[in-house]
Amino acid sequence: MVHPTNVDLATRAALLAGQDMWTLPAVPALGLRSIVMSDGPIGVRGGAWSAADPSIALPSPTALAATWDIGLARRAGALLAQEARRKGVHVLLAPTVNLHRSPLGGRHFECFSEDPLLTGELAAGYVNGVQAGGVAVTVKHFVANDFETERMTANVVVAERALRELYLRPFEIVVEKARPFGIMTAYNGVNGTTMSEHGELVDGVLRGEWGFDGVTVSDWFGARDTVRAALGGLDVAMPGPRTVYGPALVRAVEDGRLPEAVVDEHVGRVLELARRTGAIEGAEPPAVAEIDGEALAREVAARSFTLLTNSGGLLPLGRDRRIALIGGLAKEARVMGGGSAQVFPGHVVSPLDGLTAAGLDVTYARGADPSAKLPPARFALRATAFDADGAVLGEVEQPDGAVLWIGRPPAGIDGERLAAVTVAGTYVPETGGPHRFAVEGIGAYRLTVGGEVLYDGTVEPDGDDPFGLFFTPPQTVVPIELAAGRPVEVSLTHRVLRSRRTPLPAVAFALAHREPVLDDDALMAEAVAVAAAADVAVVVVGTSKEVESEGFDRTSLRLPGRQDELMARVAAANPRTIAVVNAGSPVEMPWRDRVASILLTWFPGQEGGHALADVLLGAEEPGGRLPTTWPATLEDCPVVNCTPENGELRYDEGVLIGYRAWDRAPAEPAFAFGSGLGYTTWSYEHAAYADGTLTVELRNTGDRPGREVVQAYLSPTAPDPARPARWLAGFAVAEAAPGTTTTVTIEIPRRSFATWTPTGWTPHPGPHTLTAAHSLTTPKLTVTVTTIAP
Repeated sequence: MVHPTNVDLATRAALLAGQDMWTLPAVPALGLRSIVMSDGPIGVRGGAWSAADPSIALPSPTALAATWDIGLARRAGALLAQEARRKGVHVLLAPTVNLHRSPLGGRHFECFSEDPLLTGELAAGYVNGVQAGGVAVTVKHFVANDFETERMTANVVVAERALRELYLRPFEIVVEKARPFGIMTAYNGVNGTTMSEHGELVDGVLRGEWGFDGVTVSDWFGARDTVRAALGGLDVAMPGPRTVYGPALVRAVEDGRLPEAVVDEHVGRVLELARRTGAIEGAEPPAVAEIDGEALAREVAARSFTLLTNSGGLLPLGRDRRIALIGGLAKEARVMGGGSAQVFPGHVVSPLDGLTAAGLDVTYARGADPSAKLPPARFALRATAFDADGAVLGEVEQPDGAVLWIGRPPAGIDGERLAAVTVAGTYVPETGGPHRFAVEGIGAYRLTVGGEVLYDGTVEPDGDDPFGLFFTPPQTVVPIELAAGRPVEVSLTHRVLRSRRTPLPAVAFALAHREPVLDDDALMAEAVAVAAAADVAVVVVGTSKEVESEGFDRTSLRLPGRQDELMARVAAANPRTIAVVNAGSPVEMPWRDRVASILLTWFPGQEGGHALADVLLGAEEPGGRLPTTWPATLEDCPVVNCTPENGELRYDEGVLIGYRAWDRAPAEPAFAFGSGLGYTTWSYEHAAYADGTLTVELRNTGDRPGREVVQAYLSPTAPDPARPARWLAGFAVAEAAPGTTTTVTIEIPRRSFATWTPTGWTPHPGPHTLTAAHSLTTPKLTVTVTTIAP
């Protein structure tokens, strides 16, 4: 570990506090450059939260988990390292390894799975890919941050066994298999102690038991007390410049409340982080191979798409089919979740774009939208920054009408002088009639279209959640009649908000727009008519940012708007209906038995439309398997609650979450954990277990190349009420040509046979049944494991 020398206490203490939203200060005396951090589970935003420097947008972590492919996760990590290096980023604030404890969890899409082993193994692959490129990660949020409601203050009450077997387990796997350079502490408390001060878990378990040797970073604004955080193992308090570290740390040492040696321990780990990422003199990060980001985003999306039903083998489609493509999301694609996971891709391929580019015969109808809100305007726009005197500070091109500058504005724009931002461009209507424009955000605005002032006023905050000011801001809609083909100048000016209510220094607003559309009933009737006239109907439905985003939990699993009605009516008009579900987490599908095929596309990233065409046509096989259970209704779910009571959220279900809980629930889910179909068939020929490894031989019995996820489940041969009925013990991806056999080997961790007791991990010697399966509920071959050494 690198140790601090030749710098005073104030300089050392400053190294432990952000100098701004995303960076730590440089220390020339130590040869240390400023360490830059960036959000980025699906892409690397960079030091400025703006669209001025576009990012590759991969599919959501839940989509990546649906591939069950550790190698693919590593390649995704390697791409993110390449993007980080390009943008001068040293630390990626990802991945998120909290669990899908409840389907209502608002940040579900940013996590991997309900299963700790699947989560940990995929996250380890991701981390290995990122860090091989000389970029650090901060695995988050340590620990039990599996909800959004009151996430900054709630105390999670969880038994030690559940904490060890479920919530800590993904972090432990990543530490063991990937040696992460960083871990982010959660906002919440665990059993009475806030995680930014939890020495028992941070220094005791994470560093002491597991040997973690990296940096711990607070979640943004998550450090509350100087001395308790420093003694509790927190190395860096973010963001700056106002934080509980820095000058406050110096005062704590000078007042005798904190030993100076504790500060030096924290500083030593920060300097080691700098060495590992090439941010200190004499240390160079490794070279990174060039990866085609667009191609990888398309590949990950196709492999994540999860085919749940395929009646009559409707998929894949022939190129000669006349396709009715239906749904607001088919044209205005939602490709990522809301909140800190957002990035700004250079382009987004919608389902309509993808199917059209593939040369298919497509007729589009909107049908229904997931949200009543208008989408960001999508014509050529520029954002211009002004100071208080009206002088131009800088200009940046906008891929759409959404301006989101958090932490600092784009390069070249002086944030201290910034007083107003104008988004402007020339719009040429394709369709004449009643267009709608909207101001999205809070604060003062002036909107003009074609020289006419449509809005000049102030939008007040809607709700009390400060993060909601950025992630789900209110909209003010104004109509205007426009003529087809006649250009109009559009301009929206926002006077920058200066308020202590906002948690981040930010400029966050949008110019939104939608062309003339029929009323809701007419849109529905049009979609039904288009579907009835087509060979196949492809209906794209999903969630909106108002129901699935960081900052709040969901209250329902129903699709928003009239999308369920749309799906049911289209299916009645055309039995060859393919439901494409665009959501980051489970939704109810009351029409699931009335459509021919159900294809989950998750949040598919920027190339999602191309991947959809690939899968529908059979150029790629849908490779996804469910990383979490999909219920039929919310009422059936055995674990739901995400809402603390009196500041406390109790995990009273213990180790029974996800499929572990469904195995004891009175209701059956709509689709079980691990479910998913491909375009070929498989025969499981033989399975054997020896020395901690399960070997499975299987044969592709179909007429095309294929890919199978072989899942290994372990269960006590004699029922044991103290343990789940079964649990995932390992998995592997098999690929084979038609008629050929292949063999996979699956490591079965010894920990799989143990439970946590007051004396530590206690192995159960057996006997156990080890099942090679296509999914949780589709067993293929079993072997008996008679003894396991402790």
